[in-house]
Amino acid sequence: MELKVSTRSHAGCAVVAVTGEIDLYTAPHLQSEFTRLLQEGPSRVVIDMSAVDFCDSTGMNVLLSALKRMKEQGGTLEVAAPRPAVRKILQVTGLDSVFTVHDEVPQEILITEGS
Repeated sequence: MELKVSTRSHAGCAVVAVTGEIDLYTAPHLQSEFTRLLQEGPSRVVIDMSAVDFCDSTGMNVLLSALKRMKEQGGTLEVAAPRPAVRKILQVTGLDSVFTVHDEVPQEILITEGS
């Protein structure tokens, strides 16, 4: 399955909307988007995972790598709206305590973005 990644940035915040499956074959696409985005230096990145059907360990490693780089830059990386299968992976691996996980994309980002 193809992976689609789109990013919207506004006022130091970025929302990365991911659609599809994150696995060994598609993870490099997500990794390259994070690399590009982190060069812009946002202070907050929220990954909208509401349309992610599957995420394997390769995908989780991409997210962890991006989180580490964001922290090094003094920023935050958060996960929003994971579907049950992805949420279960976060819980089983203990990553739900590493990432800030939101049930939906935080409203303040959507409001900021629209202004």
